[in-house]
Amino acid sequence: MKIKWFGQSCFIITSESGIKVLTDPYKKMLGYELPEMEADIVSTSHNHKDHNNINVVKNSFIHINEPGDFSEHGIEIKGIQTFHDKTSGSKRGQNTVYNFNIDDINICHCGDLGHVLDANQIEEIGNVHILLLPIGGLATINAFDAVQVMKQLNPTIVIPMHYRTKALGIAGYIFSKVDKFISASGLKAKEYGELELSKANIKDYSGMVVLKYD
Repeated sequence: MKIKWFGQSCFIITSESGIKVLTDPYKKMLGYELPEMEADIVSTSHNHKDHNNINVVKNSFIHINEPGDFSEHGIEIKGIQTFHDKTSGSKRGQNTVYNFNIDDINICHCGDLGHVLDANQIEEIGNVHILLLPIGGLATINAFDAVQVMKQLNPTIVIPMHYRTKALGIAGYIFSKVDKFISASGLKAKEYGELELSKANIKDYSGMVVLKYD
């Protein structure tokens, strides 16, 4: 499979058979610009404009935007209800964490998770090979809470998202840089433009992977 990051919480995950999963597409904002996309499945973790711009996809697709169990294009998807804040959603509402089984690899996309997980949520999410984890703070968990969530789910690979990059310009100062999470985690980060792996070689990439924003 291939995993490419487009900034914020937006990724394209392409299976070995060519099925494309797009997560949390955004409207042009904060310095990021998303090109027109093609995707077979689009997931949105919550209904905020930097996560729900499904109109960027120009072909027909399946839209997953709620908790539950789904099976589409040979991909098993589980949505788990969480919250966008530490007060059970009273400030920013609900958030859905998705676990995708693609090519026998479980990829957990946390959306704008705003809190550490409870025991029931950890059990519902289940086994995680690749964790796509917000780490920038303010609208999501910060670097230190992110480390705790990483330890709760114990993935083979963690990929940080939703943090300050150069593309964000001045607006990016509301978020922390990825360096803060790297330091707090104690892991050595490897950087790629795009991650390409399989079940056979996933352990070769174990630890933290930082994907570049083009």
